[in-house]
Amino acid sequence: MTPNARLGSGDPSRSLVIRRLRKEYVKGHPVLRDVDLTIEGRGITAIIGPSGTGKSTLIRCINRLVEPTAGEILFMGQDIARLRGRALRMARRRIGMVFQEYNLVERLSVIENLLCGRLGYVNPVAAWLRKFPAADIAQAFDLLDAVGLGAFAHQRADALSGGQRQRVGIARALMQNPDLLLADEPTSSLDPRTSVEIMELIAALAGRMGIPVIVNIHQVDIARRFATRIVGMAGGGVVFDGPPQTLGDDRLKSIYGGEGWLAT
Repeated sequence: MTPNARLGSGDPSRSLVIRRLRKEYVKGHPVLRDVDLTIEGRGITAIIGPSGTGKSTLIRCINRLVEPTAGEILFMGQDIARLRGRALRMARRRIGMVFQEYNLVERLSVIENLLCGRLGYVNPVAAWLRKFPAADIAQAFDLLDAVGLGAFAHQRADALSGGQRQRVGIARALMQNPDLLLADEPTSSLDPRTSVEIMELIAALAGRMGIPVIVNIHQVDIARRFATRIVGMAGGGVVFDGPPQTLGDDRLKSIYGGEGWLAT
């Protein structure tokens, strides 16, 4: 499927429903405190809040990179929190992930890193032998062009800049043809200009393909600029949930605490 193959404003079947989600790394000390959220199958939802409040844990519970302690994560007719084995692997194929530190295979070429996004769909022996279907290879080159890296297909990933690596990470996630895209602090390692470029890319490609996005992000200004909805977290729970235009200083104080940091 090419980047243009799924146009539209979203799909209600891709809605995500989180009920009483709880995570304790240490018993009796919850990082997530019975979080309830319903995220519609369209647009960009940005999760903001101070460090240590559970933003990354929430994102990673959705695709089970972190095991929830309790609660439900309902997506496309399944409770992801209860899946095991093959059922979990199949569910993860539908959820793309963009990582803060890129998570590329540094010794592989850019195009090989993109094709890693198809590993859940091809025979393991064929993947090991680099024998991907022609349609997958064509899609990978299309996505490389879409993220502006068509000329870098055969370069090693460790030769790229941080911004270029994140572009590869975005393209790799979209290679899954996901029904949901998660992004865990995709701009935190980047300079301000590159951060905006990366969010523009996520918004444009996911919007074109009709894929809902949940992004955990520290920069409030970028969240306001690109998100259709902002969820503010503090103390492991949701303290704000609304459109960007309603996120005033009073709301930011309830999320981050205090007000001195606002005077910048």
